[in-house]
Amino acid sequence: MLLLLACATVDPVRESAPVVEPAGPVLKRLTHAQYGNSIQSLFGDAVVVPDDIEPDAASDGLLVIGGTVNSLSSLGVEQYETAAFDVADQVMASDELRTALVSCDTADDACSRTVLQALGRRAWRRPLSDAELDRIATIASEATATLGSWDEGLTYGIAALLESPYFVYRVELGEDDPDAPGERRYTSLEMSTRLAYFLWNSTPDEELIAAGEAGDLVTDAGIDAQVDRMLSDDRARAGIRNFFNEMLTLYELDDLSKDPTVYVHASSSVGASAREETLSLAEWLTFDDDGDYRDFFTTQTAFLDPKLATIYRVPAPSMDGFAKTTLPADGGRRGFLGEVSFLALQAHPTSTSPTRRGKFIREVLLCQPLSPPPADVDTSIPEPSDGYPTMRDRLEEHMSNEGCAVCHVQTDPIGLGFENFDGLGGWRDTENGNTIDPSGDLDGVMFPDAWSLASAVRANSNLAPCFSRTLYQYATGHAASDAEDPLIDWHSAGFADSGYRVQWLIRDIAASSGFRRLGEVEQ
Repeated sequence: MLLLLACATVDPVRESAPVVEPAGPVLKRLTHAQYGNSIQSLFGDAVVVPDDIEPDAASDGLLVIGGTVNSLSSLGVEQYETAAFDVADQVMASDELRTALVSCDTADDACSRTVLQALGRRAWRRPLSDAELDRIATIASEATATLGSWDEGLTYGIAALLESPYFVYRVELGEDDPDAPGERRYTSLEMSTRLAYFLWNSTPDEELIAAGEAGDLVTDAGIDAQVDRMLSDDRARAGIRNFFNEMLTLYELDDLSKDPTVYVHASSSVGASAREETLSLAEWLTFDDDGDYRDFFTTQTAFLDPKLATIYRVPAPSMDGFAKTTLPADGGRRGFLGEVSFLALQAHPTSTSPTRRGKFIREVLLCQPLSPPPADVDTSIPEPSDGYPTMRDRLEEHMSNEGCAVCHVQTDPIGLGFENFDGLGGWRDTENGNTIDPSGDLDGVMFPDAWSLASAVRANSNLAPCFSRTLYQYATGHAASDAEDPLIDWHSAGFADSGYRVQWLIRDIAASSGFRRLGEVEQ
């Protein structure tokens, strides 16, 4: 019996990963979250991170990919300079932060060089060359002479490090692989950066940089050891939160706007509460439960504060902040698709939107992109009336237009399953005095209501492969090409064999050739 139990925990044996043409290197500008995390990793949580920098813009559904394809404006360059000086001023103005940074006793050029060399190695995620250090140290020395203050001079040196492209961007160009002629791999130091931003969404710590410098991160054993360590660190929890934040576009909740005359529980705090509920569930499922990703859509476990408990009409598990609870089986809602973060975000300020809710499931959860409507099609739907009292009635009338039906037939039969939830996410049985019909179908699977729809989403054959693709793209920082499909399919098959455990997939991708190898640098 003991032998059988031990064998049950061993990962299944798989065929070797398919060999695919690796993607070429790209410069990756830090997202706002990565920038802020990196600043506080360098100097401490007491630093107030400037937020007036070049805005993030998603591409292929992720902000991290947007950072590789969106150019930096001239205003953005100025903003990074202003932010760099803001941070440097804070550090030098604080006795605590200054003492942590400046280890030498004498305020001279030699001390400046020592400070900038150590900081530069962490900020640029690699040691500075002699020429680079000379250039930064000269800036500090000349500023000291001009301003008559060593502290102000060092401020200029710190700012120079932080406004450099080597801090703002991740420069990962790779090297020829000495063990595989004709192939290229990321260097050990570059791998320390790739692992840090994949697992922690932040800059490498000292141990990770040291492993990179030692050449440990071009070996399977070296990478596995660091991934084990990193996943046991609380920063991995912050990392998985960021991934779900990007995948589910939860950052858009910052601008959630609902008409309070329509929704009595609407307030400026709902968006933040809704995001925390979803991220708490994602974190718990990934780390505390180490459970099946598909349970994200059917679990009755929830993390609520009093505001959300009021909207859900359940007792608050705590009168102060968030706490874990179990939603009642007769409440009609469960999992992410029963949360305000989904229901309110994929709706309008004064009404629901079956189309948006269905589109989100198609595109984000099942990776089935939809074409935009034709330019000459009227996308408006009829207003509520005696003839069209419910949203279902209005959309059926709208779909009588063949130009509209082409898209709506892919979204509305799904989204109408959520019509028992109003535009904020509160439960309702009727609309304009008419009983709501929440039935529909998802890829031929008929469901009577949102509770059953959650099961249909969980069982959909595209759900787990879509998640595998999204996590792979998040890790690598680029939209996967068709050539990478066999490798992503291989990861997805292993994900299924693992019991759909997110931590397992993270480890698998970190060890992947798609994460560790790259093509030639384009000239």
